Formats: sequence, structure tokens, C-alpha cells
Amino acid sequence: MQLDEIKEGEVLLELEDLHMYFGRVGALAGVSLKVKKGEIHSVIGPNGAGKTVMMNCINGLYHPQKGNIFFKGEKINKLKPYKRAALGIARTFQKVEVFGGMTVLDNIRLGRHIHMKSGIASGSLYLGKTAREEVEHRAHIEEEIIDLLEIEHIRHKPVGMLPYGLQKRVELGRALALEPEFLILDEPLAGLNLEEVEDMARFILDINEEECWRVTCILVEHDMGVVMDLSDQVFVLNFGNKIIDGTPEEVQNHPEVIKAYLGEEDLYATRR
Repeated sequence: MQLDEIKEGEVLLELEDLHMYFGRVGALAGVSLKVKKGEIHSVIGPNGAGKTVMMNCINGLYHPQKGNIFFKGEKINKLKPYKRAALGIARTFQKVEVFGGMTVLDNIRLGRHIHMKSGIASGSLYLGKTAREEVEHRAHIEEEIIDLLEIEHIRHKPVGMLPYGLQKRVELGRALALEPEFLILDEPLAGLNLEEVEDMARFILDINEEECWRVTCILVEHDMGVVMDLSDQVFVLNFGNKIIDGTPEEVQNHPEVIKAYLGEEDLYATRR
């Protein structure tokens, strides 16, 4: 499935009136969102607001009962996660999902699997096209991704032996190995110390801004300082409903956002 190229500033991903229910519990209630190519578009909201459910709908882990999802103008509702990955939608997870017994390099290489085109015969003998592909993919991983994320010193270490912050980098590296156009970052800063948060924020900006990457990002995060510094647009969700989708400044000054985060009493206090 080949989709048309989208220019900078045009809508790359669109959610249209998404509804998602788990029994009688409504996780998403008519959510609509447009993410333009080149943006960092953050999604914020209190715990249980429906943020991760929205991300699961985007990459195909969940299928909403109502509404549509468009990528590059084409409806992708029925596509399985691996088909969406092939279109250029990659993801990191709220809880690190890595293979602890495998090395850093091997974990990242898994993200290149979707780009491997050689067949069973050449793959089993490791000849011709397979060998050439391996060299090309290793170059991308080792010269670009590992260098970007500053993990050269741990490339041969088992991921399960690494501190949590480095495991987060490895998971990000695996997502980048897919060469995505659109990257879902589900709480990439959770569990990190201050230095690690600063590093991860820098990586996200580089991925979005550097010419060799230029990846559009949707960022789910609780660190409001980072969200307001990094984001072009901020979408606020509460109990499955959109409160506002606007610039960081608009969001910071919106009374319903303050209410959702601080509660009625604190909202009253801020107005006094």
C-alpha cells in the first residue's frame, strides 16, 4: 500500500470522531485530532483520561467502535499494526518493551526487519542480496541511530543489564530503525532522572528538527515543562473528551485545563 507524499505543514495524521468503549466505560468520546507533518503535537491529560487508548488506536492495537483514522489522507482503520508500521508509523511504549537477553544492537536491528527484502534462500545462505542488505542496514543503525542516541559504549551489552534510562534509549533506537515518518512517544520521560530527561528531550528535538530525520511526533507526557518547551501544539484530553487543542500558551491559560489538573478549589485559588 503506497500513500502519497505529504508536504510540510499538511495534515499527516487525522483522527475523526473516535469512540472507544470497554464494556460500559467510555475511554474515548468523539475525539478528533489533526497532526501536521513536521510538528511535535503533544497529548496531555490526567491519569485515565484516555491518552494511551488513543495511541493504541493510532498504531492498531485497538480498533475504535466508531470513527476513522487517516494517514496521508487514506483510511487505515482496518490495517493491522505491522501494516501501519510499514506505512511509517512507529512507537515507543509507556513501559519499556525490549528484549532483555539480547544486545543493544540486536534490539535495534529488529526495527529494520520490515525493510529486509531478501528471500528465504539467500537469507539462509547469507549470500548476495542478503549480505548487501545487512551491510546497508548496519550502517544506518551504527552510524546514525547509535551516534544520535549516544549509546556506542553499550552497543554489545545485553539490554536487561542496563539502567532504565538507557533501556528507554534502546527502545527509541528500535523505533527509529523503522525510519518512521510518524512517531508515537508514549511517556518517554517516565521514570527518568533530571539529566536523563534533558537528554531525552534533546533527542526528541533532534529527531524532529534535523534534516536527516524530520520525524513528525505525537508525544504523550506528564512533564508539563518539557511539553510546553517542545510542543508546537498541545491536545488536552479528560475522561475521553477533548478540552482544547491549541498552542502551549493557549493551553496553559485555559481554565478547563487548570481545572482538570488542579481541581475546583485550586482553580478558585488561582483566580483570587
